[in-house]
Amino acid sequence: MTTTSASPRSPASPPGGTPPGSAPVLHDRPALGSLGLFTVLLGAALPLIDFFIVNVALPSIDHDLAAGPALLELVVAGYGLSYAVLLVLGGRLGDLFGRRRLFLAGMAAFGLTSLACGLAPDAWTLVGARVAQGAAAALMLPQVLATIHSSTRGARRAKALSLYGATAGLSMVAGQILGGVLVAADLAGSGWRAVFLVNVPVAVVGLVLAFRTVPETRSDRPAPVDVPGTLLLALALTTLLAPLTEGRAAGWPLWTWVSLAVFPFAAVAFWRVERRMDRRGGTPLVPPSLLGLVSLRRGLVLLLPLCMGFGGFMFVIAVALQQGLGLGAIASGLALVPMAVAFFAASLAGPRLVRRWGTRVVTAGGLIQGVGIGLLAVTVWRAWPDLSVGILLPGMAMAGLGQGLQLPVLFRVILSEVPGERAGVGSGVMVTTQQSALALGVATLGSLYLGLATSPQGAGTALTTTLLVQLAMVAVTVALSARLPRKVG
Repeated sequence: MTTTSASPRSPASPPGGTPPGSAPVLHDRPALGSLGLFTVLLGAALPLIDFFIVNVALPSIDHDLAAGPALLELVVAGYGLSYAVLLVLGGRLGDLFGRRRLFLAGMAAFGLTSLACGLAPDAWTLVGARVAQGAAAALMLPQVLATIHSSTRGARRAKALSLYGATAGLSMVAGQILGGVLVAADLAGSGWRAVFLVNVPVAVVGLVLAFRTVPETRSDRPAPVDVPGTLLLALALTTLLAPLTEGRAAGWPLWTWVSLAVFPFAAVAFWRVERRMDRRGGTPLVPPSLLGLVSLRRGLVLLLPLCMGFGGFMFVIAVALQQGLGLGAIASGLALVPMAVAFFAASLAGPRLVRRWGTRVVTAGGLIQGVGIGLLAVTVWRAWPDLSVGILLPGMAMAGLGQGLQLPVLFRVILSEVPGERAGVGSGVMVTTQQSALALGVATLGSLYLGLATSPQGAGTALTTTLLVQLAMVAVTVALSARLPRKVG
């Protein structure tokens, strides 16, 4: 396949762009067809499903591998940490070497590392394979949004970004549902291993489709990798996420406090290095000028509490239903089905609603989600420990409906002003923020719940308290949504 630039400049165009009074030059772009869009969305679904699919499999992993709490935390945190740390670099590499090429490499590596996870003979091998799996995901995922951004436009781009948002949200919910089904099915005696092995044939199908349907795109002006910025960003994210995700299970040893103390210095050093490089005409890993885009900056600020609440909720509900109520993997997964169905319905309706109401849809979604989380908190407080899937249904459905009106629209807002040549780095910044927020949500809300749930009855109080904290986060997202640009590009 011939390599095509993301947005090539017409030879007849003057350096300053289209002269006044003349028709705009329509640059040729590689076209992303329907099957190609399906393929890249499949690549977007896999990493997000795998972030959540292990939540319902942790008790089985613990029983089979005698992992213990600290190593179980590492099974989750190792994947999330390497994934978050390398996402921006993955986007930059796609801009530099070609997004289709990096997508294929990431998909192949994801399949191989999933196989390694499924065949892991002990807990430490599983942790190592999960770290490698997260790195593979970080190569693949930024190419999805960058490819959509570079090979679609107009109404088709809006539809593709809405479908990406729907895929992202559904994947996070479906991961735990699928995990519950696979663990309970115990296919060929595979038990928890099936939650990883199922990725292998999917990755093979994705590779075959990608070779045939995904166009190659890259930045018009590819820049070399910003090594100092990459190392400092990795240091900043690691010193923040590692102690927060592992600290509780490890008993908060000295290294966790040292790491947290290093984080602000690493973050400030990263920002200063990037700003200095930008001022000197270089190409930093995260250009500070990119954050000058109002839609991107305000959208990222809102994405933080939204995804923190989402990630924490998914982890806590899985633990509460299985360990607090003693429900099986399938029952705990079925409890999330109303959320998934409502999210999907809201995602389908979102583009039409946005055309009429703009980003007010995000505000309405936050209010609806707040009602859902409030219903769940009241239900748990009044009915624990006699909860059932049916009792939880109204709150789950309302929460899913609200999230489905927020997440897809927010992705469109964040990327609406990002120029084509920065599609990779823009996508990487957004997905890094999303992934870091999910990990922070698991760490903070998860630690809050586990610290309070000292008995089966106490688990009900712990879950109610955690839901109320998430409700406060929803209130923050509603307030922040008022600052979003009213129109979505």
